[in-house]
Amino acid sequence: MTRESGTTALRRIQVGNALSAFGNGFTVPYTFLYVSRVRDLGSTTAGVALAGFAMAALLVLPFTGRLIDRRGPLPVALVGTVAAAAGALSLGLASTAPIVLASTLVMGAGMAVIQPALATMIVWCSTPATRSRAFATQFFLNNLGIGLGGLLGGLLVDEEHAGSFVRLFAIESVMFLVLGAVVATVRLPRAARAAAGPAGEGARGRWRVLLADRAMVWLCVLGFVMFFACYGQFESGLSAFAVEVSGISPSTLGLALAANTAVIVVAQFAVLRLVERRRRSRVIAAVGLIWTFAWLMAGASGWVAGGQAMATAAIISTYALFGLGEAMLSPTVAPLVADLAPSSHIGQYNSVFALVKQLALAIGPAVGGLLAGAGAYGVYISMLVVASLGITVMGLRLGKRLTPVQDCPRLAGTVQVASHKPAAAGVEPAPVQAA
Repeated sequence: MTRESGTTALRRIQVGNALSAFGNGFTVPYTFLYVSRVRDLGSTTAGVALAGFAMAALLVLPFTGRLIDRRGPLPVALVGTVAAAAGALSLGLASTAPIVLASTLVMGAGMAVIQPALATMIVWCSTPATRSRAFATQFFLNNLGIGLGGLLGGLLVDEEHAGSFVRLFAIESVMFLVLGAVVATVRLPRAARAAAGPAGEGARGRWRVLLADRAMVWLCVLGFVMFFACYGQFESGLSAFAVEVSGISPSTLGLALAANTAVIVVAQFAVLRLVERRRRSRVIAAVGLIWTFAWLMAGASGWVAGGQAMATAAIISTYALFGLGEAMLSPTVAPLVADLAPSSHIGQYNSVFALVKQLALAIGPAVGGLLAGAGAYGVYISMLVVASLGITVMGLRLGKRLTPVQDCPRLAGTVQVASHKPAAAGVEPAPVQAA
């Protein structure tokens, strides 16, 4: 792979992904409102519809990895974009509960397979030395695109006119097709296209390889806790705590979410320069400490005297600290998944980690919602403080399961290949490239 070809392909992938995120931003903040009020289907149907995205992902992701590794990420990504586009347009036109649910299942399935397919394409078009920056750029563009899309969507939407929501979902549908069109022009490196799983290897064999990789299993457990303790709480327990206990207004909650996105957009590349020089396990451990402090601040906003201004500042700071942690993880976790994977199992590893994320995003809001509904906010904050401290401990223990180069890719030029841990039997190790 030449640097020019890899850079050009990577740039196209990033552009397509950014445009897709921009389209997604038009509908993400308004889907619940659209289903429950505009289509007058009620909050229960809206909740089930949102859960449909997670359900679809849980159904398709166990099979996506093998398909990516056998057929390549490009056709999988193209199928995903078409499905997501069809689901988005159908959702915009839906007027009954069954059609709404079917639309979210199709759209959710398409979006679910796009994620590991694009991640695999990014891995194929990068090297260990450039991978952290590539994934950081993807995360930055995702958040910027969603933020801009949400801003413009707010200017176009009108709760009194269903047609304005149809317009939003149509824009999202078109952007998925744009992603597909851009990705279709990508010419993946020949060496990457040649990487394929051993002939005749079935799904059980691939799962056996992954489960035998103790570092990957530990990273999946760690990833579940991370997604549960952060992303899984934004729209359930944390927002309920902020409104019910801290006493902030829903509009202020919107400012807090904006602060989260702003920190990611502003700090991403400054943070990247710091974390790419450090061991990944220690970066993850540091994020656990940052999120521990964030949850303590959230708790203090509801129970420490200081007035409404102090409570509002504490909640906004909580969301901002979560954004800082996310910016630190984006160039750390996804590249680590890729570096742990044998070259013929990259799609499988990416898909399994995406599956772990979806499980956490399904369970996290449910647990947060139940505790919020019961008014057990003390238990809720305590649980998430413990989970965040657990991220720190698990991150440090993960470092003991990684090779020096896996933990810090910048050592690739100084650490001998022989120091790497052996790959699972019958599976070729991922090639080591000098930084």
